[in-house]
Amino acid sequence: MKKQIHVMTTAFRDGFQSVYGGRVATDDFLPAVEAAVEAGLNHFEVGGGARFQSLYFYCNEDAFEMMDRVRATAGPEADLQTLGRGINVVGLESQSRDIIKLHAELFKKHGITTIRNFDALNDVNNLIYSGQSIHDAGLNHEVAVTLMALPPGIAGTAHTAEFYENTLREILDADIPYDSVVFKDASGTATPRTVHETIARARKMLGEETKLVFHTHETAGTSIACYIAAIEAGADQVDCSLAPVSGGTSQPDIISLWQVLRGTEFELEVDVEKVREAEEVFKECMADYYMPPEAKSVEPLIPFSPMPGGALTSNTQMMRDSGILDRYAEVAAAMEEVVARGGYATSVTPVSQFYFQQAFNNVMVGPWKKIAEGYGKMVLGYFGKTPEDPDPEIVELAREQLGLEPTTEKPVDLNDADPGKGVEPAKAMLDEAGLPHTDENVFIAATCKDKGITFLKGEAVANIRKKTKEPAGPVAAGPAAADNSDAAEAGDTYTVTINGRGYTVRIDGDTAMVDGAPYAINVTERGAPGNGSAAGTTAAGTAGAPAGGTASTGTPAAQGAQAATAETVLVPAPLPGIVLRLNVGVGDSVQEGDVLLVLESMKMENPLPAPAGGIVQEIKASPGDQVAAEQVLVTIGR
Repeated sequence: MKKQIHVMTTAFRDGFQSVYGGRVATDDFLPAVEAAVEAGLNHFEVGGGARFQSLYFYCNEDAFEMMDRVRATAGPEADLQTLGRGINVVGLESQSRDIIKLHAELFKKHGITTIRNFDALNDVNNLIYSGQSIHDAGLNHEVAVTLMALPPGIAGTAHTAEFYENTLREILDADIPYDSVVFKDASGTATPRTVHETIARARKMLGEETKLVFHTHETAGTSIACYIAAIEAGADQVDCSLAPVSGGTSQPDIISLWQVLRGTEFELEVDVEKVREAEEVFKECMADYYMPPEAKSVEPLIPFSPMPGGALTSNTQMMRDSGILDRYAEVAAAMEEVVARGGYATSVTPVSQFYFQQAFNNVMVGPWKKIAEGYGKMVLGYFGKTPEDPDPEIVELAREQLGLEPTTEKPVDLNDADPGKGVEPAKAMLDEAGLPHTDENVFIAATCKDKGITFLKGEAVANIRKKTKEPAGPVAAGPAAADNSDAAEAGDTYTVTINGRGYTVRIDGDTAMVDGAPYAINVTERGAPGNGSAAGTTAAGTAGAPAGGTASTGTPAAQGAQAATAETVLVPAPLPGIVLRLNVGVGDSVQEGDVLLVLESMKMENPLPAPAGGIVQEIKASPGDQVAAEQVLVTIGR
């Protein structure tokens, strides 16, 4: 008898996050869920993680309604699983106990069966209350140990089989109730040897009755080898995806693993012919979605710069939107130092985002000139204890720049004492917006903040990246914008949507026509659209280009440098990003240092201070606008 290996299908959560940055509408994928159920699949990851916030931030949808609809489609017997980030639940910041408890209760209410619960620091203190809450809500608790290989050439005691065994021992000693144990490698960097030894040690410690799960990504090209290592060492389940969101930054395809296991003593619990049929339905469902090329690639540099699949495509897409994708290689290279000096926490959300944000700042602002808030709080201890002590120099920089002292207190205790966190502050946000105090609204406000309130007020705008190819023909003149379609061929015309607005792009020789306005293009940048770019190429800012066109670096050609006269001061954006909110209006009096607006860049909030006092004469951007680095946003009269 062959050993049956169970598969959880990750296509409808991790697959969406890893390939599309989580930006997928529920209406579009429900037929694929139905097809997968008809194919005999019955265990799906469908929500949580980044697929909670992304629905409010980008899809203009309610995550709880999405869960309800998936449950109705999958039927009552399906095991629907979500991803929880310990005391961070489904956000980038940690929460107080009342919100952690509410998370479990609401997900149970909306049809979820199992919550996989992890902590990026492998600080077991962050799993105790969150795990107990999941169990008390009547959900299956899948407790996690997070994996990552240290970049080559970096020595440390973390992320070895012994380290993972010790972490599991701490979980057992803490008496956290659990139904299964998963070893989660979000960056796909753990070596097959380490995976085999880790699973073998866990099996010996837990006995034969405990369900053991292994999860990884194909980004570095080693996922199948690691799955075989895990299965041979005693894993009962692995996670696989479905085409078109399998491979690359996502999990390997179910059919790929089925093929590798042929002729062995193991086999998957699937009917491969029915899975093939379901994948064809799924491909049709996703045919109009923009597929970033990096999402389907194996990247051999990932072991040097460990980045989870979902974080990789989410960040490259944000850089693409901002016209700075050409800087991605620099940012990725800078991650190695950021990981080494930050205490070796696992590169999985939220830490993976902290790593990328700090590397981004080190490249765009200057090495360690600006400490990203999340990264700084991590090295100072506000997310828990990192596997190894962070570099003291970095700790001191974080202390100085953030104005916070290092702490060894448990984060959940700090959060309970924080007057800005918890149910009551969330209710105050709802009151200010005139919104009712439902449990769902409270949780959305607590975890999604301003963007959650914007959604609840009915003011959110969908920003899902789709492509629609139209017959070539004349287009009306209008403002230029970036393209988010597939790399275009000469003569093709595309309709693309950015922040809810449609634009028409046509490639004609070496010129891109964007809503009828000509741009000269640099074909070496094909596939990297951004501000002042068209059809996946970078605008050269030549004669005839619309005002605001950019140079090949993705920054405005002339308008960006701060200009000051006796009468006016021009205030530029320090980084590319999206205007999150305005703090002043035209005619307001401001003092030097007053925050004029908040710019969101790479999921970081960046206050824009007034460089001088005066009267606000002009505001050149509105909330929701995508702006380039050095673009003038505010004019102050002296």
